[in-house]
Amino acid sequence: MVRSFRPALLLMALLLAVTPGGLSAQDDASDPRAEARGLLRSGHYAEAIDAYADIVRAQPAASLARASMMEAMIATGAYEDAIELGQAAPEPALVAHLTGDALRAIGQLDAAAQAYRMGAASGARGELTAEVRLAELMFERGETDEAMRRFDGFIDVYNDANGNLPSWDLVAVGRAMRYLGRANPAYFQDALKAYDEASRSDPTWAEPYVLIGTLFLEKYDSPAAKEEFQTVLGENPNHPGALLGMAESLTFDGASEANDYFERLLDVNPVHERAHALIAMRYLRGENHGDAREAAQTSLDTNPNSLAALTAIAGSHLLLDDLASFRRVRAQVLDLNPHYGAFDTELAELMVMTRRYSHAVERASEAIELDSINWEAWGIRGMNQMRLGDIEDGRASLERAFAGDPYNPWFKNNLDLADTFERYRIHETDHFELFLHSTEDELLATYLAPIAEEAYTALAARYQSEPDLPVRAELYPNSADFSVRTLGEAGLGALGVSFGRVLVMDAPSAREVGDYNWASVFWHELAHTFHLALSDNRVPRWFSEGLAVHEQRNARRGWGHQANIAFLMSLRDDRLKKVSELNDGFMNPDYPQQVIHSYYQASLVFQVIEERYGFDVIREMLQGYADGRTTEELFESLLGTPITEFDDEFDDYMRDRFARPLAGLIQIAEPRPGPDDIEAMERFVLSHPGDLIGRLQLAVQLYRAERFDESEQHFRATLEIFPGFGGVDSPLWFIAQIQHKRGDLADAAQTLTQLTAISESHYRGMITHSEILAELGRQQESADALGRAVLVWPYEMSLHERLAELHFELGNAPQAATERAAVLALDPVDRAEALYLLAVAQREAGEPGEARRSVMGALSIAPNYEEALEFLLSLRGTGS
Repeated sequence: MVRSFRPALLLMALLLAVTPGGLSAQDDASDPRAEARGLLRSGHYAEAIDAYADIVRAQPAASLARASMMEAMIATGAYEDAIELGQAAPEPALVAHLTGDALRAIGQLDAAAQAYRMGAASGARGELTAEVRLAELMFERGETDEAMRRFDGFIDVYNDANGNLPSWDLVAVGRAMRYLGRANPAYFQDALKAYDEASRSDPTWAEPYVLIGTLFLEKYDSPAAKEEFQTVLGENPNHPGALLGMAESLTFDGASEANDYFERLLDVNPVHERAHALIAMRYLRGENHGDAREAAQTSLDTNPNSLAALTAIAGSHLLLDDLASFRRVRAQVLDLNPHYGAFDTELAELMVMTRRYSHAVERASEAIELDSINWEAWGIRGMNQMRLGDIEDGRASLERAFAGDPYNPWFKNNLDLADTFERYRIHETDHFELFLHSTEDELLATYLAPIAEEAYTALAARYQSEPDLPVRAELYPNSADFSVRTLGEAGLGALGVSFGRVLVMDAPSAREVGDYNWASVFWHELAHTFHLALSDNRVPRWFSEGLAVHEQRNARRGWGHQANIAFLMSLRDDRLKKVSELNDGFMNPDYPQQVIHSYYQASLVFQVIEERYGFDVIREMLQGYADGRTTEELFESLLGTPITEFDDEFDDYMRDRFARPLAGLIQIAEPRPGPDDIEAMERFVLSHPGDLIGRLQLAVQLYRAERFDESEQHFRATLEIFPGFGGVDSPLWFIAQIQHKRGDLADAAQTLTQLTAISESHYRGMITHSEILAELGRQQESADALGRAVLVWPYEMSLHERLAELHFELGNAPQAATERAAVLALDPVDRAEALYLLAVAQREAGEPGEARRSVMGALSIAPNYEEALEFLLSLRGTGS
């Protein structure tokens, strides 16, 4: 199916790219009005208010000066002053649209509507502005039909003007078109056109640029939106609309820099209602209810009728399972606007962020009941139906959403992905549906099925409960498809995601060799499935992520996140979150690597808890979340310590555990020499023998210079400082290669055993380890090492051939048959031989029926294949 996609108003974006304009000042600075206007438009609001006050005192009837002064007051949150100034005007109707804005900002909606009506009937400059503001207010109060009728009238306004509308009226037209776009997306283009014409009519006016940016953001084009907002901020760094737009765009992007723009906005306007409401929602995504309610209440203190703030309050009640309070607030919201579908849409998104996917479907469905053309709600419902495994209903909801909003890339991407599902095959096991691409399903199922069942059995015993069955596991050979299945767009950096009964992840083929251990990731995601089931999807993300990594390490030595130098430097610099704030490490990170660091940090929390209190306590904590208890309550009741005290205990534990590498990372005033100056580096290390980075740098330099004995000494010194140093560039890898070059095979094998015990995806290390063990005649260990390599990269045919030979030599016929089946799944050139060798292994494994089918397959390809014919006769001779 081919879907027509409108990518974020691209055509008009191209037009804007060549449109002249830019917010450069053009007024004569010697004119007091021009000076005041310059102060206003450059964001010097306090000075602008003073300058305009002088003008208004001298000329009370100067309506434009009065209006500009009111703009500055509204920008800084001086709403009462703006209202007083507007109502004191000789002709209040001339500034009534701004009086209405100020009244609306403090929740006096009836008075705001009255002011807008006065302005709309004034015949003055702000007439159309007041009219569109009135329609917007009606829409926000649920008077949808009347609001849409008024918006529709702006079509005639624009057409009848024959291109002669001033900038402020063009902005009013654009605002109206934006609302009409809900029912007909073509009007979004008209909105953008009107804003563009307004910006050309008055290049120094910020409003059109802010509205263009807002429209781009609403149509999911954050980069284009930020460009518009930055254009405004380049001339006026204090513009509230542009600061809010940047904060929202960065929130959309998931960037921590959003906090900076919120702070800047609140410096300009400390009582900005929407800013505080959005901050409240950010806190809720991290399940920080205290700060969320405080921010929402600050918003309500300004505007008691703030729908956004009330939505945040309701979200807190919903997350805490206080359904009576939730329903009370929802009733309050619907009393303000009976058709406010955004209430349930916003909460559906919140449910997604907190992994309550069935609740997201429920809330999105409620939003659709309130507003049947709420396309966002249709889309959220569809995406979450699919996340829950309800593929057909989800697809139908997404089709409806995309028909109404063809600009939404998530809707289209999910629908396009669903169109490819026919290329996948489902392999059923006792507890799973393995959804695998037809190009690799036989190979992956061979290995995934036993790992999946092993993981299920282990986790079911550990948690003493089971999730809904069957668990659907989807593996995508294209990482972009996995990302779309998860988020709706490409670019997700994760390897897997669990939605509960459905888990999705990159197939190993989606990544480069050695990028990750797919079996370890699968175990991690399945652990989430158990956590979500046991906690009724209420477990905080930090808890589940840390516990899942802990389960990886419990499953296999070396699996899961490990400490690295970047993590240790963050610990040294006090950049890691406290345990009580660890959810923010995932949901609102302070620096790019903090999410990864939080995985490992959180896993150590559970290592400590299990060692001190036993695993039963962890299971009881998960059950406590299902009962609606908070993390603070669970630490107090089950661990017997307030979480704030545990913060200090855990910090002590971390600094004790990593005391040696932390000592090796003490910052040194003397700069390290460059990477090409070995002699200088040797002198530096002699002066600073405990410096981890210096030792490592010198060891690598010496290795590259083939001074292997000296290099090994410094690599070993590095390991003395940081014994758990694993990963691709671990000193252990270099030491093993040095030992191998010297012919010290037993030592090299021992070093590689250490390396692979702390590096789950070191593919080269595993292969080399196997080869050395084979040279040493340690065949079983060699096979084990290759078996670990398969869990990183199962696509190398020679690996499976060698592993099949090893298992056959060792008498492990079932494993040999598995490997011969893998060779066949990789489509060898000599398929007949592959089938024959598979048949031999199957017979030895006690599967004569399978052996017969395989050898017959070989003979169907090569009828005169002598060894296969003899093998078939031998099968008949034994009665098989």
